[in-house]
Amino acid sequence: MSGQKDPGIDGREGFPFVVSVHDVAPATSAQTAGWLSDLTRRDVPATLLVIPGPYGGGAALPEDPDLVAFLHAAAGRGHELALHGFRHEPGGDAPPLRRAVGRVAARTATEFWSLTEEQARDLLRAGLEALAEVDIGVVGFTPPGWLASAGTRRALADVGFRYWTSHLAVHDLTGGSHRRMPVLSHRPSGGAAERAGARLMTTAARGFARFGIPFRIALHPADLERPGLRAATLTAIDLALAAGGRPVTYETLITT
Repeated sequence: MSGQKDPGIDGREGFPFVVSVHDVAPATSAQTAGWLSDLTRRDVPATLLVIPGPYGGGAALPEDPDLVAFLHAAAGRGHELALHGFRHEPGGDAPPLRRAVGRVAARTATEFWSLTEEQARDLLRAGLEALAEVDIGVVGFTPPGWLASAGTRRALADVGFRYWTSHLAVHDLTGGSHRRMPVLSHRPSGGAAERAGARLMTTAARGFARFGIPFRIALHPADLERPGLRAATLTAIDLALAAGGRPVTYETLITT
């Protein structure tokens, strides 16, 4: 699907774009709130990618009632909640080539990159059960680093997910289709490389918006702590809005 002249849920034309907030957990609750504040000022709904297990030296989600209440309130305002792994930790043993791909594509965020179908099913269910413990239901899954093994992909529909996302596409598990949508994301590293990456995000967003190409923008906790990366991210969102883009959640994208 090209997305050009794509009718919106309200009948208006415009290309859809998705903003996702990654690594939502007790250890990153302040950054999550900061990003949502920026998005609220722009009336942009986001998909919040929740890590239900212990992450970043912090507690598991069910142990943080303040964050649970915050997430329920966010969902009530039109944001979507989705599963983002269980602990967002490095995966287990993998062949050398897969380890190399994981390091390049996602550094150590390879939790679902080498799992068998049975292993993935068990871990996905553990994540869903932890969310259900705090009355959060989800229909979507974004694996850490956007890396999912073949076994993970087979397990997703079996445990009830309606979609999952990869680097290049949003995959509809109910009909077997996928929608190609490149994702723009920072990799904080400091120095010239970080500045070049920030320029690339705004340049790419300008190009996608100009030609009405659907795309995604991924927000990470560490980005918010870098003024240049935050500015580049918000500029990319503003460029999409100015070009008539329609900010939607992943769930809205696959159901309209």
